[in-house]
Amino acid sequence: MVDQLSEAERADALDSLPDWDYNEGRDAITRTVVFTDFAEAFGFMTQVALIAERADHHPEWTNVWNRVEITLTTHDAGGLSERDVELAAAIDAILDG
Repeated sequence: MVDQLSEAERADALDSLPDWDYNEGRDAITRTVVFTDFAEAFGFMTQVALIAERADHHPEWTNVWNRVEITLTTHDAGGLSERDVELAAAIDAILDG
């Protein structure tokens, strides 16, 4: 079982992920990324999908043309967990290339 982050852990996590927004109602973090076109957005999603599959932790996301909206929360934990923080950091690393 994965544990939900404590309030202090959540605050530290959010400090380390400046490009992510906290959704209090869902105890989740979100990020919207805009690319130059659909192919670039889809390529990014493919990279994230491979990381997510290896981690067995999958994002909630939507894609419309060049925009990808990502939500990370751990359903088994009932909210934000270390798994979400790790996946967000991996996503940031892809984007920072």
